Amino acid sequence: MLSPEDREREARRELWQKRLERARRSLESYVAATRYPPESRPSREHPDQMELAEPERTRPLSAKAAEDGTSDVQLRLKQDKVFVVGDEAVLLTVACEDSRREPRPCSVVSAVAHEAAHMPGAGGVAGVPLAFGDEGRDGDAVAGDGMLTGRFQPSKQGFAMYSGTLRVDVRVRSGSVEDTTFFDVLYTPAPPATFTRRVRESLEGGSLALYLSVQVRKPGRYVVSGRMDDEGGVPFASVSFNEELPEGLHEVQLSVFGKLIRDEAPTFPLVLRDVEGFLLKESGDPDRELMVTLRGPVHTTREYSLQQFSSAEWKSSERDRYTEELQKDVMEAQKQLDAVLAEKQGPPKSPESP
Repeated sequence: MLSPEDREREARRELWQKRLERARRSLESYVAATRYPPESRPSREHPDQMELAEPERTRPLSAKAAEDGTSDVQLRLKQDKVFVVGDEAVLLTVACEDSRREPRPCSVVSAVAHEAAHMPGAGGVAGVPLAFGDEGRDGDAVAGDGMLTGRFQPSKQGFAMYSGTLRVDVRVRSGSVEDTTFFDVLYTPAPPATFTRRVRESLEGGSLALYLSVQVRKPGRYVVSGRMDDEGGVPFASVSFNEELPEGLHEVQLSVFGKLIRDEAPTFPLVLRDVEGFLLKESGDPDRELMVTLRGPVHTTREYSLQQFSSAEWKSSERDRYTEELQKDVMEAQKQLDAVLAEKQGPPKSPESP
C-alpha cells in the first residue's frame, strides 16, 4: 500500500508524463503541418476547396408540414456560382422531391431579387421579378426534367451600380404545399483588377513559380487562389497569393513548393485551373471586391523530373520561433518528469562502514 507521499509523487509523475506526451504531439504536429508554406498546400487538406463554389442544398418545402407529417416534400436548390462580377449571370435551380428523392410536382409561384436586408442602406433599389422555367432555354439544361431554372444577371436587371449581397426570394408550390426559400449571391459591378490570361513559369529555389499577369485598377491587398491538377486531372495542390498590389500592370506569383512536389510525386505536366481573386477591403460590407474568375484550365506547365525540385522543408522566422517555443515546452516537461523520477528513486545510498 502506497504512503500519502508516494501517492502524491505518483500523481505528479502521471501529470508530467501526460504533459510531456502532449508537448511532443504539439511539436510533431506543428512541424508536420508547416513543412510547406501557407500559399502552397496539398489538395487533401481541403478537398472541398478544390472546386469552384456551386452550392447545392436540400430543405423541407414547408418546415411546419414536415414537423406535423403532412408533407415530405423537399426542395433541392442549386446555383452555379456564388460570386458574380460585371456582366456575369448566375443560374438558379429549384426542384421538388420526396424523402426517397423521387421527383414531385414543382412550380415557382414568384421570384424576386433584391438587396439583402443586412446590407447598409438596403431597400434603396426596388425588387426585380425573375422568371423560372423548365423549357430547355434561358439556362435550363433539359426541358421537362422537373428542374426549374432562373437566370439572374444583376448588371442587366436593375443592380448595375450595386455592390454587395443580393438575395433572390423564391416562392415554390408542390401540390397543396407552398412556401418560400432563397438564394444569395455576392455581386461586384466592376472588377478592381483583371487577369490578362498571360502566364509565365520558372524554376526558382527548387520550386515551380507561375506568374499571372494582372491589370490592377484599384490598388490594395489582393488575394488570389488557384487549383493544380496532375496530368490525369487529379487534384494535387492549392496555390495562393496574398499581397499588396499598386495600380497598373503587375504579376501575381503562385508557387508550387518543391518539397510538396517531391512528396506527392504528381505526373507532369501540371495544370493550373479555376483561378479566383479579390481585393480585400479594410472595412465595410462586403469585405471584398471580386475579380472575374478564370474558369477551367488556365496554364499547362512544362514537363519536369522530381529531382529538379528541392526536398527541403519550408523555412521562416515565424516557423523557427514557434518550433523553438514548442521544443522548450518538451524540454521543460521532460525536466520535471526526470525530477519526479529521481525523487522516487531516492538519493544514492552511501557505502556501509566496516
